[in-house]
Amino acid sequence: MGKRILENVGGKENVISVTHCATRLRLVLKDKELVNKNDLAKVEGVLSTVEQSGQFQIILGPGTAAKVSGEVAKLVGVKVGQEDEVAVRKAELKEKNNTPFKRFLRHLSNIFIPLIPAFVGCGVIYGSSKLLQNLGLIDDNMYAMLGVIGKAVFTYMSIMVGMYTAKEFGGSVTLGGAIAGILSSPGLAKVVINGENLVPEQGGIIAVLIACMIGAWLEKKLRKIMPSVIDLIATPTIVLIVVGLGSLYIVHPLGVALSQGLSNIVNSLIDRGGFLVGAVLSGSFLPLVMTGLHRALTPIEVSLLKETGVDLLRPILAMAGAGQVGAGIAVYLKTKNKNLKKIIGSSLPVAMLGVGEPLMFGVTLPLGKPFITACLGSVIGGAYVSMMKVASIGIGLSGLPLTLLIPSESIIHYLIGTLLAYAGGFVLTYVTKWDDMPDGSLSNGMEEHSVLNEVLNLK
Repeated sequence: MGKRILENVGGKENVISVTHCATRLRLVLKDKELVNKNDLAKVEGVLSTVEQSGQFQIILGPGTAAKVSGEVAKLVGVKVGQEDEVAVRKAELKEKNNTPFKRFLRHLSNIFIPLIPAFVGCGVIYGSSKLLQNLGLIDDNMYAMLGVIGKAVFTYMSIMVGMYTAKEFGGSVTLGGAIAGILSSPGLAKVVINGENLVPEQGGIIAVLIACMIGAWLEKKLRKIMPSVIDLIATPTIVLIVVGLGSLYIVHPLGVALSQGLSNIVNSLIDRGGFLVGAVLSGSFLPLVMTGLHRALTPIEVSLLKETGVDLLRPILAMAGAGQVGAGIAVYLKTKNKNLKKIIGSSLPVAMLGVGEPLMFGVTLPLGKPFITACLGSVIGGAYVSMMKVASIGIGLSGLPLTLLIPSESIIHYLIGTLLAYAGGFVLTYVTKWDDMPDGSLSNGMEEHSVLNEVLNLK
């Protein structure tokens, strides 16, 4: 597979770097015009391709992506993950979709993605501890211990967000942590501004993000003009005093207003809008994923967890993937393309477990209409879980594994919503007429996928 892929991307001389994620082989190429997409689509195991973030990404599915990337890297003569930073930057700047807003969203994504393992692990432990206590399987002391472990990520989340924010925007990691520490310090309770005592962490994650971005910006400016002999002492001191005092007088109250306002808006929309808000959010989530705009939702989810302890968005958004599963089953029953059936057979199980990329990019999206019917079908599940106020106590999981982060009293409603989304995606896709791919070839789907990407401004 590695050899055939290289043959169709312009050879090893055209490859700058080789990386991979859970489902994709990610290549940075010198000249994307040398890619032969039609022949690449015929390579057995290649599900689809997409150009994003300055990379040519080949969707291979879980497990396969890691194995193939290793072989491709050997053939090219580089290490997996080794990149020519200058070449990568040039490739990104050439990307038509590289707008300032989307670059900012990518920055936000890079801040929170490293925290996801902790969100998942702590969420599962905290949710399981409640279930075990309700079943009488653990005593109060064990419940308290598991509670400490399960809430650990939230105890120090502000510090970690501050450190990753500073790193992402070019500042010192430790200064980012220190600025976040100012906003979460218990000593804030003794500080009086405008006649009121400040409340530690009341500004939430939003205040930390704003303060640490300003801190990184100020630090970079100072280092350009600061004499090297006093840089080590002067720069961090000035950054902390300026950003620290500015945070207490300006950023902290601004963060309070934004965090509380955001939480109130989301909770009010779901509370008053009910099924309508759930339907809109679930039905539009996958198009947001394709355009990269879904990254804007991560800080909102984290803020909700910090402010209220639960996330009302996560279960609704998970219904989008469930709609894809239903559509995939319908396509499997109707298609005559044997290769497509193989792709669906391997993609459905992982899609049910929350990894929907192989199914979306390899099946519903190339076919066109099934992608739309899948989104519309998910509306039923999204509407239901929204009406039933299903919430999660963490982020990072989707699909059936998300039940581990759902409070025990709401698990049944989450599963009902999932089944409804399955059914909606299945029925709408099954009764809708769509053009099947010719047996033995996926090239037609690849061409349609390319056109659809253009329409959605992905290229």
